[in-house]
Amino acid sequence: MSAAELFPVKPVPVPRWQAACIVVLGAGDVGSAVAHVLFRQGYAVLLVEAEQPTSPRRGMCWVDAVFDGIAVLDHLSAVRVFHPADAALAFARRISLPLVVAPDLPLWLRQLGAQVLVDARLRKHAAAQPDLRALCGGAATAVGIGPGYTVGYNADLVIESAWGDKLGRVLHVGSARALAGEPRPILGAGRERLVYAPQDGVFETPLRIGQAVEAGEVIGHVHTPEGELVPLPAPLRGVLRGLTRSGVPVRRKTKLVEVDPRGDPALCFGLGERPMRIAQGVLQAVEQVVGAAAAPAAQPHAA
Repeated sequence: MSAAELFPVKPVPVPRWQAACIVVLGAGDVGSAVAHVLFRQGYAVLLVEAEQPTSPRRGMCWVDAVFDGIAVLDHLSAVRVFHPADAALAFARRISLPLVVAPDLPLWLRQLGAQVLVDARLRKHAAAQPDLRALCGGAATAVGIGPGYTVGYNADLVIESAWGDKLGRVLHVGSARALAGEPRPILGAGRERLVYAPQDGVFETPLRIGQAVEAGEVIGHVHTPEGELVPLPAPLRGVLRGLTRSGVPVRRKTKLVEVDPRGDPALCFGLGERPMRIAQGVLQAVEQVVGAAAAPAAQPHAA
């Protein structure tokens, strides 16, 4: 059963003039799930991504729209836009979801009248997360996902991102759990099913998401600044659930490849379980914020 079946989201039609604008940072698997759920609930959603994203789970997110101009995830397209007016037009048409690359974020937030800013990049190894509240300038509610975010310090609300019974919970006080432990195992394989960049360079591969590989098979190379081609062998047999876009510059220790030992290509595409649980938490937070802003003052009953 897919994550979309486990976490069904019934579309709720919202009049266009009432749709709140939500800006989501990061078009990886978590950011894409968040944007997908919010869009299906009638919100006006803008995705924001960097110029050269390294997200490996490209069958489970919209990062390829950065390079190709359009990408499809679970029957919904994300289309790259270049101006706030383009995003506003996409909001009105509600045919596809707009994605912008490395914008002047305060300008876009202001021009689109964003009510909520969500950081779904999950930069787990960053020395510090940005102050989302300062970035919003008080004009939008700042929602941080995962390690490094604390309510009242650098976010207004925080979403728990760690596996467990609190995954997806909306935190009104405190911080998300710090990064700890190993990746969740699949058929007993945890971190050993992942491949990281051995050094800085450009990642190159002829393979594709969902393709079967054998243990030891060369998946691709890192082309270093010195001209060396460093081969990257598959750590085990399975299918490529994660594969960073070929031609993207990468830094040492960047996650490039994920091999799924279950061997089912269908599991390499669509909305994942953990991203969907996080997305449900973000939806709850957004509804709290937008509902509070839209709540009318109490009116006396007619006599």
